[in-house]
Formats: sequence, C-alpha cells, structure tokens
Amino acid sequence: MSNPVTATNGARFSGIATVEDAGLQGMITLRGDLSSKTLAAAVKAATGAGMPARGKIEVAEGGAAAWMSPDELLLLVPYGEAVAKTAELAEALKGEHALAANVSDARSFFRVSGEGAREVLAKISPVDLSPAAFQAGDFRRSRTAQVAAALWLQEDGAFYVVCFRSVGAYMFDLLKTSAHPQSAVGVY
Repeated sequence: MSNPVTATNGARFSGIATVEDAGLQGMITLRGDLSSKTLAAAVKAATGAGMPARGKIEVAEGGAAAWMSPDELLLLVPYGEAVAKTAELAEALKGEHALAANVSDARSFFRVSGEGAREVLAKISPVDLSPAAFQAGDFRRSRTAQVAAALWLQEDGAFYVVCFRSVGAYMFDLLKTSAHPQSAVGVY
C-alpha cells in the first residue's frame, strides 16, 4: 500500500513571506441546515469547534469548522481520522437533510506566514486583506488568480489557503511568485 502525499509533497519557498505545503489535512464538506441543533452537535463532536458565523472559522484543539455558504461548512480534522469522522457525522445526522463527504484527498493545503503574508495574498486575491478588514478567524472563499480557493487567518498571523488538488502545483507556484522578494509592493 502506498503512503498518501500532497500534490506539492512538502514544497517550501521563502521570500517576503514563507509559502509552504501545509501537509495532509483531513477535510470534510458538510451540507445541511446550519441552524439545526443536531448538526451543530455533530460538528462539535467531530471537530471540537462551535458553529462558525458567516465568513468565519471556529478553531478548536481537535479541528475547525469554517463557513462556506448558507448551507455548507468545511470541517478540518486530523487526516488519519477523516474517514471515521465522516462516518460519525453521517450517523449523527440520520434523519436530517444533510450530506458529509470526505474531501481530504481532493484538496491542497498551504500556509503563508511572515511579514509579507498579507501582501502575497492581496496581490492575487480580490479580498480586502488590510488588518482592519481581515482579522484572525476571518474566512473567505474567493479566487486567487484564476483558481477557486478559500483562505483564513490564524491567531499567529499565518494564513491558510485551500484549493483543489488538481491545481495544487499551480497554486504553490502562484504563491511562490507572489512571495518573490523582487515582487514586493509594500502595501501592508
């Protein structure tokens, strides 16, 4: 049996910010009625996190829950637990109009950190990433160049970016180019 690897297999680049493959991450797409107490309890059991507000991510020790749309969350769990957590969610949500799907191997996951992290992402995404507009816990689905992606800011000042695995290498190259020292704009 082969061992799972990411699309960019540990790639890393340091420039005005550090761009790195964030490794294997368990990810579950959960669709349903986000006002349901049953769904909220299932999310808490799977991730340890509460239900996120619109445009937010709730992070807990065991995982995270991010608001994707009015009826969709992205749940982050340890990679090795994603299959079991997906089954647990499906069981907990029996009788609810809901769907849980393990999308871990269909996504790429990147970390952008350092002083220039905001600038790196602002150059390629139409999101106001100024410190006043985008703070820790904020979560956005957007485009990075021509790639659909989601991004959020952690308490430590690092950004995380998720995209489809099929464009993972392209996303890494895009972030790397944006982080190149000669491309610094100095807005943030």
